Amino acid sequence: MVGSSLIIALTGASGISYGLSLLKKINVFKNKYSEVYVIYTFNAVKVALYEEGVDLLGFLKGLNGVKAVYPENDFSSELASSSNLVFTDMVIVPASMNTIAKIANGIQDNLVTRTAGAVLRLRNKLVLVFRETPLSSIDLFNLYRLATAGAVVMPASPGFYIKPKSIEDIIDFIVGKILDALHVEHNLYKRWGR
Repeated sequence: MVGSSLIIALTGASGISYGLSLLKKINVFKNKYSEVYVIYTFNAVKVALYEEGVDLLGFLKGLNGVKAVYPENDFSSELASSSNLVFTDMVIVPASMNTIAKIANGIQDNLVTRTAGAVLRLRNKLVLVFRETPLSSIDLFNLYRLATAGAVVMPASPGFYIKPKSIEDIIDFIVGKILDALHVEHNLYKRWGR
């Protein structure tokens, strides 16, 4: 892995449309990241089909600009070693509360959680986009622990000052906020007061 890399992980939480939309806009962040990798969980495959009618594996194979795609159980991937992640940021979108709980408690039992733990150890950017609501005190504590460890905690809560006309506008707002957290320029939503 050379240069700056981005890993996008898709888990089995509701809101897979945010992750799919981010991946469709890969050309927006290719100026910052020389390599883009994808990790998916098996539950993400089920949710993509249920919520969006999308064959996730077919979708991922058809993406241009992605260096490699890995399932959650591929510990032979170069992403499994922090020695390969020195200049790597990561976005988990959507991030299931199960994944968040594991990362917050140091459990690295799949490639998503192992990579996220390494990204935090290296003090690189980890953006966690969750959609769950309401949140229990356990969820809030796990999110707090991750925020204090350096993660960007981002609920998939759209702003309505953009005056959305469609679901796509709402999704683009959240994707734009992800890009903001990564310091990637974009024009996916109209900023406040402009």
